[in-house]
Amino acid sequence: MTRKLSWFTALLLGTATVAQAVPQPAAPVAPQAAVQTALPVANDLLMPNAPLRASQLLFNQVAPPPGSMTLRGTVPTSQIEFGVRSDEVVTRALLTLNYRPSPALIPTLSQLKVYLNDELVSLITLTADQLGKENQAQLAIDPRFIGDFNRIRLELVGHYANVCENPANSTIWLDIGKESKLDLTLQKLPLKNDLSHFPEPFFDSRDSRPLQLPMVFRSAPDLQQQRAAAILASYFGSKAQWRGQTFPVLYNQLPKEQHAVVFATNDQRPDFLKDMPPVDKPTVTMVSQPDNPYEKMLLILGRDDKDLLTAVEGIAQGELLLRGDSSTVDNVKLLAPRQAYDAPNWVRTDRRTTFGELTQYQNQLQADGLQPNPIALTLNLPPDLFLVRARGIDMDLIYRYTSPIQQDGSRLAVHLNNQFMQDYPLTPKDTAAKQMLHIPLIQGLQDSSRQLTIPALRLGVVNQLRFNFDYANTFIGGTADGRCETVTAVDHHVVIDDHSSIDFSGYRHYIEMPSLRAWANAGFPYSRYADLAQTLVLVQPKPNNSEVTTLLNAIGSIGAQTGYPALRVQVSDDWSKAKNTDADLLMIGSIPDDLQDDRKINALVAAARSWINMPTRQVSAPNIRASAADRAVESQTTISSRGPMGVIVGFQSPLFDQRSVVALLADSPRGWDLLNNAMQDSGKRAAIFGAASIIRESGVYSLRVGDTYYVGHLPWWERLWNMLATHPVWLAVCATLVVLLFALMTWRLMRMVSRRRLAEDEDDE
Repeated sequence: MTRKLSWFTALLLGTATVAQAVPQPAAPVAPQAAVQTALPVANDLLMPNAPLRASQLLFNQVAPPPGSMTLRGTVPTSQIEFGVRSDEVVTRALLTLNYRPSPALIPTLSQLKVYLNDELVSLITLTADQLGKENQAQLAIDPRFIGDFNRIRLELVGHYANVCENPANSTIWLDIGKESKLDLTLQKLPLKNDLSHFPEPFFDSRDSRPLQLPMVFRSAPDLQQQRAAAILASYFGSKAQWRGQTFPVLYNQLPKEQHAVVFATNDQRPDFLKDMPPVDKPTVTMVSQPDNPYEKMLLILGRDDKDLLTAVEGIAQGELLLRGDSSTVDNVKLLAPRQAYDAPNWVRTDRRTTFGELTQYQNQLQADGLQPNPIALTLNLPPDLFLVRARGIDMDLIYRYTSPIQQDGSRLAVHLNNQFMQDYPLTPKDTAAKQMLHIPLIQGLQDSSRQLTIPALRLGVVNQLRFNFDYANTFIGGTADGRCETVTAVDHHVVIDDHSSIDFSGYRHYIEMPSLRAWANAGFPYSRYADLAQTLVLVQPKPNNSEVTTLLNAIGSIGAQTGYPALRVQVSDDWSKAKNTDADLLMIGSIPDDLQDDRKINALVAAARSWINMPTRQVSAPNIRASAADRAVESQTTISSRGPMGVIVGFQSPLFDQRSVVALLADSPRGWDLLNNAMQDSGKRAAIFGAASIIRESGVYSLRVGDTYYVGHLPWWERLWNMLATHPVWLAVCATLVVLLFALMTWRLMRMVSRRRLAEDEDDE
């Protein structure tokens, strides 16, 4: 039996196609590709007429930053990860590597090993004519070995000497270029109509691409249908999170080659559902599309709009109960109201938060290797957390590590947002340690000659806490008497304990507004309540599909940032009714006529005509505070044009002082596309800040202009201190007055004491 298995293994490995690298000439020309034979194909998985799609994973997108890889003697491995959707299977896979090995490596003894899910699938032997030059290799991967979640690991076996070799020598390296890629051919699989796998296939966690889920209506949706779609969009946004999400809206038609969500009542149904029997309860059904059995429809059905809303709430709160091809939602009760700042994706501000609560995947707080990879945690904070006067953030840090051989300078370095904060030595005897770490917001570094003051660490909405375990590895390669001693390198193991914690409790909530940066990155102020309980969306009476798409994208983005569906969001098209609602307003499509002359609004776009207020001095950096003089309105300009444009405007609500308004405006369908693309693109979203953002074909331009206001609460003495902190002259004047007042009071007190003593002396006489 053992002999049969050995022959079978040899036969299987022999059929694997491995393309050797072709040497690259010294001249700077394009790298030559390896001679490529036929790629392995999973023939047993191929189906006639099944849709195929090509996917290309570039290393500059899927590899760790900056996208290229450098394999060294002490860090010989690096990897990329990718997933395969449940409704697809890989039929072909081709890995293209662009690499440059060190010229000091010994040919043949040095190799590059390629692993798929920890199984060796290919080997590149480095030859003399490849060293120091750019090379390209194409490696075919058998698609039968590709699963749901996959990891391609590259490992360098590098040698520069036959004897007395030091693995830490700097001449051992091999660079993998950013242009390396993995080409996949994927085939659609027929799926059963089974809701027990929901939210698959409409959202698949294995798919790292932005979620694009079309939503279909019979015609322009009314308020209840828009609210139901917005809640469902926020639910899918909470699942997509970092991937991004878009929800294109279609009227009475299905998208091509995509899964879709369809809203239909017994009286209002798209034409392709006209033969479906009526329902008598809120119903969620999964069916194939009429013309494409490989694409599914999620049908949200009901007798009326109220049933649609109940069905969506059932999905958001009871997805674990969905099963079969159809489920009815009998009842949904929202019992306990959400508390402010309790979004699941945010760090707790009412108590200490343990690191275990912040982890996003298993074994995130562990690392291994000669030089373990950094351990990173993401901290999402409410944007209005007031830390101006805070002395620092307290963190309890518990960690374990393999002991160094000797006291050699190995250390744990802690970074916040790529700024170094503190380090701790890794001692050779202790295998466990516990430290109280104080994250300083104002830190001083001092030596014998000078004092250096580092500005306050800027905590934003999304922050990264990184722990680097830096080992000073020592390898013996030879001695003075000619003996050669070698040491086999042993991997180090490091762990940050789950019970480590960080404390953001006890801080007040207070922020200067308008702040489109807080809205773009955290959905603030609407996300103050994760279920959007104090949010009112003002829409158009008869919205076009671009406006409804913008509504769904905006609410879906907030769901992605909070991690919770917007179950209590309100939607209205009546401005007179909105006047009496104490809520933060999100306006889509236009600003009511009686607000358009309000001086707080600094930009407006309508059809081909638009106007904008310009400040006295524009501060281009989003993290630099602008003074009132710089924000003062210098001019107002009105321009008419046929080019597309989108505008995002933030201003204080004219109805309630503690409420804010964000208006999403565009002048054409292309303008709405620009606006939606800016909300989903991380680079363009980073350029949204201030009181107004102008979005054109050339990009995003933001303005800090006009008056500001504050949202939140501070005691009067903290508000006074905060005001004086930004005006050093007035602070000096107040300090002088306080000193004079104290001196006057002291002088008066001393005179009273002196007079009393003199009076007592006269009485004694």
